[in-house]
Amino acid sequence: MTGRQMIVFGEVLFDCFPDGQKVLGGAPFNVAWHLQAFGAAPLFISSVGEDLLGEQIKDAMAGWGMDLNGLQTQANQPTGRVQVNIADNEPCYDIVSPCAYDYIHSGQLPGLSKHPYLYHGTLAIRNAVSAGTLQAIKHQVTPDVFMDVNLRDPWWCISYIRPLLSDTSWLKLNHHELAQIVPDRSKEENRINTLFCATHVKHIILTHGEKGAVIYMANGASPISVSPEKTISVIDTVGAGDAFSSVLLLGKLKNWALETTLKRAQEFAGAVVEIRGATTTDKRFYKPFLNAWK
Repeated sequence: MTGRQMIVFGEVLFDCFPDGQKVLGGAPFNVAWHLQAFGAAPLFISSVGEDLLGEQIKDAMAGWGMDLNGLQTQANQPTGRVQVNIADNEPCYDIVSPCAYDYIHSGQLPGLSKHPYLYHGTLAIRNAVSAGTLQAIKHQVTPDVFMDVNLRDPWWCISYIRPLLSDTSWLKLNHHELAQIVPDRSKEENRINTLFCATHVKHIILTHGEKGAVIYMANGASPISVSPEKTISVIDTVGAGDAFSSVLLLGKLKNWALETTLKRAQEFAGAVVEIRGATTTDKRFYKPFLNAWK
């Protein structure tokens, strides 16, 4: 490990299903959960309500050994929820607003190291309070920023996504999101080049679902690509991208070569789609990776 602090900023929520089942998640939370399992001890900065769901999140984090110093509690806002409904056998998602993670306050931030890694997504900045806190973190410290684009209608706007690119070093998104952010270019390569020319982004990780992923470099080096193993038995793709991101961040902490990092990220994401849900409380799930990546 490099010894640098890993800050994960953003939403934690429950997916609530019609049958009453509630599943803990949120992309940043999933990333932090995996990083904790890999020994990276991330500081997860978010907010929950003063309610039963909020207590369940605190209990889950404490049970997993996670640092709770960055988790705020809002008395006037509920813990984040996504209402999952089924229509014509297809899931529909209602991301409840407002909620506690919309009100992450800069005045309640714990102590931060001067040069941390900072991971964040795009959902939690839909509200000006949390968006302002993210900017406050960037002004308070000098972070190496990894932005994971998650465009969730109607909770995003290009006018507040683009400014974030100016201080992002690592950008992860899928090919659909790339087309939404750079709609005035028709080819993938042209869209990538547009982003490099217009921003300070150094690496762009473009995911293609079952086809794998590619890392593009601003310095003009040849892209590095990876494909999933054909033997994977997909059970649930929820959280695969978060699993992928967690190992990309782990690779930065451990100074792995880019090609090695990308390969290991794909391996771990491939394992996550073979289980139900985005995360697991079974520490045995992580052992083969911990042993292989020593």
